[in-house]
Amino acid sequence: MTRALESVLGQTRPPAEILLVDDASDDGSLELLRELEKRHAPQIRVLSLETNCGPGLARNAGWGAATQPWLAFLDADDAWHLRKLEIQWNWLESHPNVALCGHASRLLADDVGSPVEEHPHSTSLSAKKMLVSNRLPTRSVMLRRDLPFRFGSRRYSEDYLLWMEIIMAGYPAYRLESTLAFCFRPDFSPGGLSGSLWKHEKNELVVLRTLREEYHMPWTTWT
Repeated sequence: MTRALESVLGQTRPPAEILLVDDASDDGSLELLRELEKRHAPQIRVLSLETNCGPGLARNAGWGAATQPWLAFLDADDAWHLRKLEIQWNWLESHPNVALCGHASRLLADDVGSPVEEHPHSTSLSAKKMLVSNRLPTRSVMLRRDLPFRFGSRRYSEDYLLWMEIIMAGYPAYRLESTLAFCFRPDFSPGGLSGSLWKHEKNELVVLRTLREEYHMPWTTWT
């Protein structure tokens, strides 16, 4: 958690506000967050949920409390490159029609400040491209706060469903081909949510089934 927050506070373009959401933890995390809130007020605000509801609904709580026009997400065990917000925001300012933007991410041991491409190539994301694989790790995403969507309540693939709903509703989405975020263990490591690979895969199939039913995707697209 400390590493994640340091990567946010160290941004070359600091965020206007930082919302830390405690999902009813019982390991002393809330006390640490409260101390950080005191130390960095008013930039940092802590939201404490009464019951554990999973990552999707925790992100929704932060979404609902946010005051800025754009949101970015970071889990406690991930980190951003120190120029992430600078580079991604500069690109978004020159592409005002875009509603959803992510970028590359990779497994890293320590350094989050290595050189990166300042003007990265961008790739437009269609529903078909996203059906092949989720091209947007949550740690990479920036999206408009006024989008009429939210994360679902399922504990797996709730981010993938949200990106697909936004794209299939016609909102422009892009991926920047520059590595601006990091994880520190494989996405399908033995620990954590992604360690349950089969559950994750089943939930991605549920996402695809949901999209087919809601958006009347033809079988040619589905298969």
